[in-house]
Amino acid sequence: MKKKPTIAIVGRPNVGKSTFINRLIGSREAIVDDMPGVTRDRLYFDAEWCSKTFTVIDTGGIIPGDEDEIMLSIFEQAQIACEEADCIVFIVDAKEGITPVDEDIANQLRRTKKPVFLAVNKIDTPDQRNLIYEFHSLALGDPNPISAMHGTGDIGDLLDKLVAVLPEGEDEEPEDVIRLALIGKPNAGKSSLINAVLDKQRVIVSEVAGTTRDAIDTEFEYEGQKYVLVDTAGLRKKSKVEGTSIERYAVVRAIKTIRKSDIALLIVDANEGITDQDKKIADLVIKAGRGLIIVVNKWDIFEDKDEKSADKYKKDLQELVPFLKFAPILFVSAKTGQRIHKIFPTAKEVYSECKKQLSTSILNRVILEAYALNPPTTEKGKRLKPYYSTQIISSPPSFVIFVNDSSLFKESYKRYLEKKMREAFGFFGTPIRLFARERKEKKGK
Repeated sequence: MKKKPTIAIVGRPNVGKSTFINRLIGSREAIVDDMPGVTRDRLYFDAEWCSKTFTVIDTGGIIPGDEDEIMLSIFEQAQIACEEADCIVFIVDAKEGITPVDEDIANQLRRTKKPVFLAVNKIDTPDQRNLIYEFHSLALGDPNPISAMHGTGDIGDLLDKLVAVLPEGEDEEPEDVIRLALIGKPNAGKSSLINAVLDKQRVIVSEVAGTTRDAIDTEFEYEGQKYVLVDTAGLRKKSKVEGTSIERYAVVRAIKTIRKSDIALLIVDANEGITDQDKKIADLVIKAGRGLIIVVNKWDIFEDKDEKSADKYKKDLQELVPFLKFAPILFVSAKTGQRIHKIFPTAKEVYSECKKQLSTSILNRVILEAYALNPPTTEKGKRLKPYYSTQIISSPPSFVIFVNDSSLFKESYKRYLEKKMREAFGFFGTPIRLFARERKEKKGK
């Protein structure tokens, strides 16, 4: 199996990045809105052009130097996307012309040393093509006039240029190898856990937080199953990373490692409990669609422990972080080796759940029964009505529910259906995704 090459789509807010991606992938998967900064996180989509498949990263709009927390986060997400990408498409707005922000972005992109293609969007009619000429001053090569909204201009020529510079896909791990990424805050015990598993000093263990900066792969076999353990840099709070380029790139690599893994082991310090930073790290795993196991380390030195401590700890954790209820929780000690052998059979089970495929007939029966048991409330006289459902991919298991009106598919009802699906099918340790698509009722029905 080949890992697809990657294209990052960047630009300031509201220049049409998501519209361009929707045009490219042939659907409305990317979020489109007139409010700048709607896309806050990196979103990944598969696309194909001239028989070449690749991954497209939709980023939030960049505003270099903006101190607003959300916009700063969007800028960081775009920087990470550029680090991951093999080439970059920089989208600008023809009708607004070059802005100081465009100039700042262009300056940063020239330093990436990666192929950058300049797309001048909103050239909606042939007589507007002369608007592209001022964009030569950005020094990013010839501007490519496009209309993402109408699918006109030089979109085809631009895509030809993109696929021409993309590398061939890299070989991924064989299907029978399970990649486990060890993630968590600095000094939670990730490196110690790997050393305990391997019974040797494979990675550096230190009391100094942040010793591991690179992602380190270690092959390992347990009861006939092959694994790759990947130790990553501890993910610090953003305030502790700013201004430290080595730390920032360590975070970039850790996030990239999560995406390349099958399952993430979130290592939590037993005495600290799950912190806000741990929640954010877990959220990264869920957004990446990877399996998740919570490994509570240093259980040997947990204070005031008795025979009921593990059950109480698990209950408290699930109440504190209800969105992680699907993730198994293991209590281990890297120092003493206590229960670390349970990690691998659990990971194998979670891997199987991530790959689970449901038959359409059984899936529809569960969805329709759940709907009949608890239909959603009406909104302005309209009620959500599901017609049929189907699974579109696994890893993570993802489903499309065809409905009468997708705007009626509220987050609360999505959570309800997810709960019912987990009760019926398990999905132990894996996030699942539900999407609504509209299908008009036929006349006469």
